[in-house]
Amino acid sequence: MNKIALITGGSRGLGKSAALKLAENKVDIIFTYHSNQQAALDVVAEIQRLGQKAVALQCDIRDTASFSVFERSLSKILQEQFARSDIDFLLNNAGTGLHATIEETSIGDLEEMFNTHVKGPFVFTQKMLPLIKSGGHIVNVSSGLTRFSFPGSAAYAMAKGAVEVMTRYMAKEFATKNIRVNTLAPGAIATDFRGGAIRDNQQAQAMVSSVTALGRVGEADDIGKIISSMFSEGFDWVTGQRIEASGGMIL
Repeated sequence: MNKIALITGGSRGLGKSAALKLAENKVDIIFTYHSNQQAALDVVAEIQRLGQKAVALQCDIRDTASFSVFERSLSKILQEQFARSDIDFLLNNAGTGLHATIEETSIGDLEEMFNTHVKGPFVFTQKMLPLIKSGGHIVNVSSGLTRFSFPGSAAYAMAKGAVEVMTRYMAKEFATKNIRVNTLAPGAIATDFRGGAIRDNQQAQAMVSSVTALGRVGEADDIGKIISSMFSEGFDWVTGQRIEASGGMIL
């Protein structure tokens, strides 16, 4: 029986790469997308070409009131399409960025960051927890910006800092269910995140490369491979940890 991963924000960027790398390792995928249904269907097709089952479900991680309906839909899909009542892995990945100084950040901006990166994943995990089987694994995506600081990232980094604390508490409490929880903190990655702020800016890429031990900007597949590794049996004795994947940025 194949293992099943549930990924939030799996239609693009790091979530898409994680879905494809997991599928290459014979994991079936259920993922959420925010609004671009065609992009999600394209990812489903890619996963199916790799020989794995895939389902895309619309979900706004900020809309916590919708999670009960989502959970019922997910349970039905698991039974009807996977002959399962549970999942093995949960990747809390969905999110958006913000570039604004503290002086420029509005209350609405701050609420958006915490609703998206903290409140949403917290409540989503609560709802999904009964579906995660014993021996399962949750990975919460954070950011290298919780360790190093760049002006304009305060609200986003503060929210991700809360994610890392959340991970430790989840790891402690969910251990009684034999579920492991870890944080993955990517460094600067060349994706469409924040409008391609790294991918489409050669000056930004040069700056990041100059302060990164491995001498380049990260790619989505670098992170996808690490997520796939974290969900492997080789990670069974790791929980409550922050794993940074930044190529050695600002050591």
